[in-house]
Amino acid sequence: MTTAPGPAPQELLLRGIWRENPVLVTTLGLCPTLAVTNSIANSLTMGIATLCVLVCSSVLVSSARKYVPNQVRISTYILIIATFVTLADMVLEAIVPVIHKALGAFIALIVVNCIILGRQEAFASKNTVGRSALDALGVGAGFTLTLLLMGAPRELLGAGSLLGYNVMGPHFEPWVIMILPPGGFLMIGLLLIGKNWWALRTAQPKAERIAAMAAARAAAARPAHARTREGALV
Repeated sequence: MTTAPGPAPQELLLRGIWRENPVLVTTLGLCPTLAVTNSIANSLTMGIATLCVLVCSSVLVSSARKYVPNQVRISTYILIIATFVTLADMVLEAIVPVIHKALGAFIALIVVNCIILGRQEAFASKNTVGRSALDALGVGAGFTLTLLLMGAPRELLGAGSLLGYNVMGPHFEPWVIMILPPGGFLMIGLLLIGKNWWALRTAQPKAERIAAMAAARAAAARPAHARTREGALV
């Protein structure tokens, strides 16, 4: 199996954070995104656990890609992912038992997270170990960043605190809805609106530059006598 050419290493690392963010662009992994982002601690823990599983499984899948028969590749990927999820679950239970209990079944559900299985099938199984690790690191960082962008305002408005510390003062009345499921849907909606607005804002100048370059090429390609005649008419 030959390695397909692709983006530069820095592009592999950065594209998953913003341009191909797994939540805000491809809308994958929405279940944990909506369920565990009621606090920064939960968001950060879930993000780091997912990132570690994604990087480790991508490295192993890429290393074994030449030896896995095509007929059993999906089953193999799931077994690899489940192994690292089990390790992550045991580590979290030992290090942060309170957060582990709060996250509950969502740690185990990392096994069926579409982000992880999708990157194994679409990228790690077709690229080298180094490129697969960079891709997984970028996608995992983008997922973690999105969780934090949701968890911070939800905890701040819903409980008046950040990382458990009260920052809004004793007279602040918490917006309880923000730490409930409707708050998650509200935040993901706002983030999607912001991402799409920025994409449209940056796409218009790019389209104008492309149109100007195409017009310049077309003008340069016209015969010299035609350009002279057009100048005389003007």
